[in-house]
Amino acid sequence: MQESNSRASCVMFVLCVFVGFTGTSLSAQEKPVHWSQFRGPGGLGVGAAKGLPLTWSEKENVVWKAELPGPGTSSPIIADEKVFLTCYSGYNVPRQPHGDMEQLKLHVVCLDRGSGRITWTKEVAPKLPEQATIRDEHGYASSTPVADDERVYVFFGKSGVFAFDFEGKQLWQADVGSGLSGWGSASSPVLHGDLVIVNASVESESLVALDKRTGKERWRARGIKESWNTPLIVTHEDGKTELVVAIIGKILGFDPATGEQLWSCDTDIGWYMVPSMVAHNGIVYCIGGRSGGSLAVRTGGKGDVTKTHRLWTGKKGSNVSSPVFHDGHIYWMHENLGIAYCAEATSGEIVYEERVEGRVGQIYASPVLADGKLYYVSRAGRTLVLAAGSKYEQLAVNDLGDGSTFNASPAIAENRLYLRSDQFLYCVGRK
Repeated sequence: MQESNSRASCVMFVLCVFVGFTGTSLSAQEKPVHWSQFRGPGGLGVGAAKGLPLTWSEKENVVWKAELPGPGTSSPIIADEKVFLTCYSGYNVPRQPHGDMEQLKLHVVCLDRGSGRITWTKEVAPKLPEQATIRDEHGYASSTPVADDERVYVFFGKSGVFAFDFEGKQLWQADVGSGLSGWGSASSPVLHGDLVIVNASVESESLVALDKRTGKERWRARGIKESWNTPLIVTHEDGKTELVVAIIGKILGFDPATGEQLWSCDTDIGWYMVPSMVAHNGIVYCIGGRSGGSLAVRTGGKGDVTKTHRLWTGKKGSNVSSPVFHDGHIYWMHENLGIAYCAEATSGEIVYEERVEGRVGQIYASPVLADGKLYYVSRAGRTLVLAAGSKYEQLAVNDLGDGSTFNASPAIAENRLYLRSDQFLYCVGRK
């Protein structure tokens, strides 16, 4: 009895200390905020936030603006009160002299979500030589980090995969290949159970699964050619999970626990695949190819499922940015033409194909959806806001206009948007 009372007293002491430090009661604590991978929960680009701003500029509805240690095209992720992203410096920096490759540095950056203050920056030594000039627009920090409750995992192409704890201590590093490509390396890691899974198409034409505690390789699937998209974990209607990735001409399904290939499906898209896929109720939706194209395929098959599980194909697509699924429709934007698309998810039939009003510019970032709105961010820092519905409705075009380049996809946390350029990270919210 005395031991029980002692334990109870200890628990109450800890709770009181916790409440004292936080200044609020436990019952008032909100759930941790997570946008912890490329395109947020499940990689789908959809957030549950309400009250996001409709309009903003450099002088309106910017909560804070943080200058970054260097450029990069990785998107920010959010793990409760921390924001993580990657940068590079010292070589091939936009709007600066080209420099000496020996001075190239890679950075992992942690910021405070509330204030934008950089809490730590860790430097990673690159494995040289890197691409000399071809990455002028894309840089050497293109892959978005992924985080769990304890660690953040980052991918720097041929320099490898790294794990850090939330205080910035490096825990391990793993190599996944040393290949280079003229377009760089941009696929982002994803988590499944105790695995970190990386699309290392550029580095070794492989999917590689690493133990997230140790970095040791658990499995490797080969034959991943001309694939820049981030793998997608899909739950089939029978409850089983599959890992789906697009390569040139095909979509492939794998067992994420073992790396065993389960099925393949022809895309009828003849070029490389950049946009990441989305899924709903076990059906995967894909757009891509420089000439454009789209399709839907039902998961759960075996072998070549082109004739049995491919539900439809279409001629319209995007070569860079990814789609969004919402309420029975697929939404996307062409990267160059300034045309927004909406298609029926069941048939692929185009519902609208509209050229946007105003000067938006080229779009590399993938859109996000929240609070009934679609947000498309252009490379010039202009964000097109559309109503998420089957009727085209343009609500706003917001211009940050700081002269930097926005290639990263937005992150969402509570009622704020986080927009990253090659110089700054913006927190946008109602003020």
